[in-house]
Amino acid sequence: MNCYSNTDPLWESETQMKPLFCSKGHDNFPGSRFCQCCGEPLKVLGAEGISIGAISAGTIVGDRYRLVRELGHGGFGRTYLAEDINRFNEQCVLKEFAPKVQGTYAQQKAEELFAREAGVLYQLQHPQIPKFRELCRSPVEGRSRLFLVQDYVEGQNYRTLLSQRRQQGQKFTVAEVTQLLQQLLPVLDYIHSRRVIHRDISPDNLIFRNLDQLPVLIDFGGVKQVAAQVESQIMNPPVTSPPMPVATRLGKVGYAPEEQMMLGQVYPHSDLYALGVTVLVLLTGEEPQPFFDPQELNWGKDGLGEIPPGLQQVLKKMLARRVGDRFQSATEVLQAIAQVQSTGTLGPQSQPPAPPTRPNTVPPGTVFPTELPPENISPPKNVNSGSLSPFPASVGEITGTAAVTGIPQSRLGRLPWWGTLLLVMMLVVGAGSAGWWGGRQWVKYNPMQPTGSGEKPDLFEDVDPDLAEFSARYSPEEFKRKEALRDRREELGISHQFYVNLVNEAFYERYPTQQGIVLSYDPEDEIWRSRWDELADELLDYLATLSDQARRGLGTYDHQQRDRVSMAVNRLQLSSRALYDLADAQFFHQFPEQEGVDFINQPVGQIWHAIVADQLTALQQGKTLETIQFSPGQYRQQVKETLAPGEGKAYTAYLSKGQILRLSLQTNQNLRISLYPPNSTTDPLLEDSSQRSWSGILPESGYYEIIVVSNARESASYQLNLAADRVTSE
Repeated sequence: MNCYSNTDPLWESETQMKPLFCSKGHDNFPGSRFCQCCGEPLKVLGAEGISIGAISAGTIVGDRYRLVRELGHGGFGRTYLAEDINRFNEQCVLKEFAPKVQGTYAQQKAEELFAREAGVLYQLQHPQIPKFRELCRSPVEGRSRLFLVQDYVEGQNYRTLLSQRRQQGQKFTVAEVTQLLQQLLPVLDYIHSRRVIHRDISPDNLIFRNLDQLPVLIDFGGVKQVAAQVESQIMNPPVTSPPMPVATRLGKVGYAPEEQMMLGQVYPHSDLYALGVTVLVLLTGEEPQPFFDPQELNWGKDGLGEIPPGLQQVLKKMLARRVGDRFQSATEVLQAIAQVQSTGTLGPQSQPPAPPTRPNTVPPGTVFPTELPPENISPPKNVNSGSLSPFPASVGEITGTAAVTGIPQSRLGRLPWWGTLLLVMMLVVGAGSAGWWGGRQWVKYNPMQPTGSGEKPDLFEDVDPDLAEFSARYSPEEFKRKEALRDRREELGISHQFYVNLVNEAFYERYPTQQGIVLSYDPEDEIWRSRWDELADELLDYLATLSDQARRGLGTYDHQQRDRVSMAVNRLQLSSRALYDLADAQFFHQFPEQEGVDFINQPVGQIWHAIVADQLTALQQGKTLETIQFSPGQYRQQVKETLAPGEGKAYTAYLSKGQILRLSLQTNQNLRISLYPPNSTTDPLLEDSSQRSWSGILPESGYYEIIVVSNARESASYQLNLAADRVTSE
């Protein structure tokens, strides 16, 4: 019997007895007591073929999803096939999140991490990835349960397909696995560009979809990682020191690379490694062996003699032991496959280019994805960065030309005496012309002159030969794109230096393999320059949502500004921690990857400051602040509100020491609530909590602050109920 995992809806025969699955997903013949692959004791089946502990078939979850049968189970919970009764019984998949943790705190932290991971997966929108529909919390069989709902993919996974081939004495052909690579690598490029690593690619997690015969990537490892992280960090906390991050070892043995299994480190090339192993398994019909040597590609008993040399070269590079020897992106693998198909071999031109030498003008420790800020390809239409030059001082070094003249240094010493004299005359004339042009530009664009004086020039007005030569380095399409980005930045009033630093930071976070690499103007770096521009466009889209005043402060915010904000918000009977709650909700909704990161002194931290400024204005204008007052003889109040994702609302209520306060938040969405006493040095009664109610005796008199923020992915309505008993302490 072949041992393979089958944790997805692939066993369609209802007329036969159903197989038994161990916790690792290995299937076994009905009636087996122990797993024939790993020896694990198997759970007893009930009358409906559902293992004990699973939710019964026919159960309605969330007043919407009717469970059909269990599909599999693992360390984080169980997976069910269900019907959406609100959508004409459309089939879907429910993954229950039930990690092995104990206690309210551990469960709460686990669900917080799970919700965060689900939010990341929710943003993935690709036709070859099952769509994540929602998080659903529902009381089932006496307790509250949390489910992740996603689309159902009808088809068979590649593990099942390989098993069928084995029974017939066949394997996957070179043409089939090449097509699989070409169809799946764009999917990996998509998720990696959004800073998501699958972590668990294998034949089990690839489904051959019946609808269009395309491979579908399922079962992202992030959910499993949450369960492992919670169990390692929450269930086993250190005794004498604060919790330290623990690298989560996640992945299938033999498929995941060494650094992932041993250190818990994952990168885009980690997924490419696992995909390479998957291809070899499909080609050879053999499982990964402990003695597998990626340098020699000694695979199983038959080796790889039947695989063409070109494809062997590609696979060897995907499976290189040293991470620096691997392909660093899915795009590189696609390019290599295309080259093999056209030439039959993987030539040296497919190797990733060596990092270009940094210009000498870049301070030590400073790295830019581009040698020159992309929009500095023409005279600036507006100067707000303090520089009046149409190109940086280092342009001579970047282009390999001498200062001012643009003549290569190697040729200056070879000129005859009359040539040298002519050159000196040209330098004098050129310097005078440059001085005239620079003076004209200063007069025209000096930010100190009255608004509206002088016209904005055309892009190439008074362009000297050096600048024209520099702009010609880009294709017309790329030049036009960078011109549009520059115009948007200037219209938004964003400092050029801050803009470059912000995009650089985001670029390296999204593409960590590019860290420390300076992009050249060569064609092979055009894809990376395009991705830099794409990131810049995304960030400008968000910055445009900030107020003009807050946006123009980007790059200048510091601790003094925080002090001024604190004094201003205190005048509203609010503490700065209430203001920061509102800002955090908006900031982390837009930049979820920054949660838990010390970002305040990074370029993206300036955006947080700008959000704080806008939130302060909204509080001052009464848009997000409401005072709750109790009418004479009334001890109860309730307010209703609807929040968009990332929004929040602050409430204040004057209460006395010794009063008994009862607070409840009624909602079915992912909202958080904080309850702060009047003294900002007193510990919060609730802080960013998913707890829906609180009651207790108030410790002091003054204005209490209630902050409600939304972590939901859609508009969320709620009702806030307050009851204050009119009692006094002795």
